[in-house]
Amino acid sequence: MSVKAFELVPAVEREQVMGDKVRINIECIECCGKHLYLGTNDCFIHHFLLEEHTTAKGMPAYNAQKLLHKFLGLKKPVLELKAASALERLIVLCDSTITVVDMVTLEPVPTGGNKLKGVTAFCINENPVTGDPFCVEIAVVSARKRAVQICLVYEDRLQVLKEVATPEQPCALSLDGYFICLALSTQYMILNYSTAASQDLFPYDCEERKPIVKRIGREEFLLAAPGGLGMFANAEGISQRAPVSWSENVIAASVCFPYVVALDEGFVTVHSMLDQQLKQTLPFRDGHLLQDFEGKMVLASTKAVYILVPLPLDRQIQDLLVSHRVEEALTLTEAAQRNIPKEKYQILYKRILQQAGFIQFGQLKFLEAKEHFRKGQLDVRELISLYPLLLPASSTFTRSHPPLHEFADLNHLTQGDKEKVQRFKRFLISYLHEVRSVESANGFREDVDTALLKLYAETGHDSLLDLLASDNACLLTDCAPWLEKHLKYFALGLLYHYNGQDSAALQMWVKIVKGDLQDSTRPDLFEYVVDFLSFCSNLDLVWRHADWALQRDQKIGVQIFTKRPDSEGKRGHLNPDDVIGYLQKHNKALVLYLEHLVLEKRLKKEKYHTHLAVLYADRVLGLISRPTVTEEQLSAARQKLQHLLKESSLYRVQLLLNKLQDCELLLPERATLHGKLEEHDKALHILVHQLKDSPAAEEYCSWASVNQDQAYRQNLFHQLLSVYLDPDVPGGPQTIAAVDLLNRHANVFDAVRVLDLLPEEWSLPLLRPFLCGALRSSVHAGCTSRVAVGLARAENLQLKHDRLKYRGGPILVSEKKGCKLCHNTFSEPDCACLPGGTPVHIHCVTKKALVIPVERQQENAHHSNHT
Repeated sequence: MSVKAFELVPAVEREQVMGDKVRINIECIECCGKHLYLGTNDCFIHHFLLEEHTTAKGMPAYNAQKLLHKFLGLKKPVLELKAASALERLIVLCDSTITVVDMVTLEPVPTGGNKLKGVTAFCINENPVTGDPFCVEIAVVSARKRAVQICLVYEDRLQVLKEVATPEQPCALSLDGYFICLALSTQYMILNYSTAASQDLFPYDCEERKPIVKRIGREEFLLAAPGGLGMFANAEGISQRAPVSWSENVIAASVCFPYVVALDEGFVTVHSMLDQQLKQTLPFRDGHLLQDFEGKMVLASTKAVYILVPLPLDRQIQDLLVSHRVEEALTLTEAAQRNIPKEKYQILYKRILQQAGFIQFGQLKFLEAKEHFRKGQLDVRELISLYPLLLPASSTFTRSHPPLHEFADLNHLTQGDKEKVQRFKRFLISYLHEVRSVESANGFREDVDTALLKLYAETGHDSLLDLLASDNACLLTDCAPWLEKHLKYFALGLLYHYNGQDSAALQMWVKIVKGDLQDSTRPDLFEYVVDFLSFCSNLDLVWRHADWALQRDQKIGVQIFTKRPDSEGKRGHLNPDDVIGYLQKHNKALVLYLEHLVLEKRLKKEKYHTHLAVLYADRVLGLISRPTVTEEQLSAARQKLQHLLKESSLYRVQLLLNKLQDCELLLPERATLHGKLEEHDKALHILVHQLKDSPAAEEYCSWASVNQDQAYRQNLFHQLLSVYLDPDVPGGPQTIAAVDLLNRHANVFDAVRVLDLLPEEWSLPLLRPFLCGALRSSVHAGCTSRVAVGLARAENLQLKHDRLKYRGGPILVSEKKGCKLCHNTFSEPDCACLPGGTPVHIHCVTKKALVIPVERQQENAHHSNHT
């Protein structure tokens, strides 16, 4: 793949070198700054001044002004010229002899009597090791020796520093630091002249073809290898770059990074060091010399001199991008990093990445484009601007200049292909979704989020609601008309809500629920509106829409109040009394709300419990009076009432009892109410004699004695037994029920009281379960009591033991011992002890008001020989 990397520009015309002399040829060249030196075959040195300028078309050009020419007095050609600018000297190889001339006057300079003769080639060390700025290191090849001499050239003398033997006669060489790269007769080698260590590289026949040894960087050389290859080798003899395939007839080569320039008989070829591909070919007849001087590539035929001017890298890169050669452009850009200041390179590299991204974007290579946009830190608005109408009307964005791409907009890209349009939109959705979380998008979140919302709405994307429900910067003025256009009314409501316009949001949603607007985004929109109102802190909105919700569905609508979070003392708190008053015209909702207060929140307020119980009772009484009521309806209503009557202790019992007094169907409920009033006899009478429901009576006793002591529970069951055995009621005593009660609850009853109540004619086998249970309970109680007594005695014994242990041994008190507090002797045995067992008077402790723990006090006098 070709690229224009260099421009061939004339520098010194033929007439300026030879005039009218036909046989004059250029043999060597040297350039130092603006000064160009030519050595010719007639033993002349020509000195030119090169002035660079730019033509009207922006092309580089050179004017060569001849300053001087000097004849060296020999009839041999000048084979080599090397400038030593620090010394203002030219080192000349002519007639196998090295001489030194002044760079300005071209006059020979004395070298202290030392002359290097029999020289076939020499080179300058561009990476000197001496550290002396006023001398130049050179390596010299002698025709008489198989050796290389290391010499130092001073302003007025020439000194041989070292001589290093070589296995064969060198033909060409190049020097870097201590390393000499040599072309011998049959091979190339690397030689360290400091240590004499050497490394063979590869074979090469110097007689068959002229060798090329070119230093291209620190400890790295370019060599002409067999098979038309340009090989790279470092000081260790290793090739760290892939070889370049050039012509078999290359006569000179050089490097202008990242290119290798080679000269053969008819062309100048340019290869990339990055991918080893041929990038440019320039026709050039009679090519003779090719050298680079401080980045300036000088090319010479036998008659004239030319400059190979490298085109700016950014221009080369742009040419590659124009040809859509993205990877080559990026590779070249990365390679250019070494030659460009860091800040400038970063700007260039990011722009190239962005351009590459747009090229691949246009080719539908979205993954690659996204990666280049990300690395190049693309202003995402550059991409959004390609999509008509996505940027907000208020956006001040203008596209980059010069432009990053050649596209007008998406229509230009797709040429009406609807499938392509959708693919481009899907890519932008994906890219914007990723970009939202990146800090670089924070400066223009409004543009990004607005564009994303428009794309979601236009394509019917599922993430539209997620965007609006999360933190976003969508512009209301731009997005509202767009959502209306695409019939996204529910989403529009969310947008209003996010922008603090809850009233507008609710109006929109209510219209959808009523059917005035068509939007099937949420089939459960009514439930959503109710849930929204339950969390709404604006009470005006709540009251304004509550009636509509309750009229539509009381069971769901009341959730506006029942789902409302507890926020007493905060904005948005609703007083339950206000809600109850509001719900008076919505009976079903009122019941549900009171159930919420009483059964779920468990508020301990009598009026709420009484109100709910009254509503339950009214519901039951209403169903009883309705002829079409079903058994299931009545049973469900009574279960609610019975559950509340049993579980709650806060309602007004007498009020409900009066309400249910005349309804014979509600005897169980009345029995429960009598129980709440501690009128157990009445309750049991209803259950046993009116309802004749023994299991219900037993269950009543168990319920009424919950959370009561054993005596209360026992007394309640004895009352039930008495009711069963009452002979004065119609039907007489209920013997079977009484026996069943005794046998089932033997552990509850006092056996002695029961035996006193039972008729004498009852047989013992009939009461066997009861008697066995009573006996077992009695024995168990006796055993339990004995165990408790035993445990108490053991604990008492342990306490006595501990007390004795703490009492310790006797304290000896005598008339001869004195009190430590008053220093008087003891006259009686009563004393107190200080810690450590020291006796003191009790009255001394009292007088001094010392807080001293009395460890031991003598209560009884101990008589001995000392007391």
